[in-house]
Amino acid sequence: MFIQVLGIDLGKSCFHIVARDAAGKTQFKKKLSRTKLCEFLANHPQCTVAFEACGGSHWLARKCMAFDHQPKLIPPQFVKAYLKGNKNDFNDAEAIAETATRPNMHFVPVKSENAQVIAAIHRFRSGYIKERTACMSRIGAVLLEFGMSLPQGHATMKRLFQWLAKQSEPLHPMLPPVSDYLSLLIFIRGIKNECKIHRSI
Repeated sequence: MFIQVLGIDLGKSCFHIVARDAAGKTQFKKKLSRTKLCEFLANHPQCTVAFEACGGSHWLARKCMAFDHQPKLIPPQFVKAYLKGNKNDFNDAEAIAETATRPNMHFVPVKSENAQVIAAIHRFRSGYIKERTACMSRIGAVLLEFGMSLPQGHATMKRLFQWLAKQSEPLHPMLPPVSDYLSLLIFIRGIKNECKIHRSI
């Protein structure tokens, strides 16, 4: 029995597999855990392994390549056109296998582990920058409640303590510490340095 393509519907802990031969006929279906999936791929003869490009897909693609399979990552919107019947995990896997055999189909390139690390660091940094902006807004709003109009801009926040020292009225001792902003700024700078390190690898 020659299997041409394995369509896999990815999950966090369970994976649904549909195996098709060269004629497009389904030969078997399996539901496997993450550990069992790796064992299955390691022992399965070389073939095309298709799944949607989503969370965890690039990791699985690299695993497939290590086992001499040909991974194909499919944008999820292209799979919908080949879904038959009610939406469930095995039907999704069937649609993925069908999509992988279509001519002129667009596939997503597999990312290296290093490329994924850099992308993850950028996502973290982007999130912390949003938190920094929100923190600036909170501090400005609180100070305004006590008659202090903090000038807008990141440059002013860098000199926050010096600016506060020049104000005629001191902060109330029960107010939250504005040092939270500076701690966040230091953390963001650390993430930026991590990006530079990984680019050089």
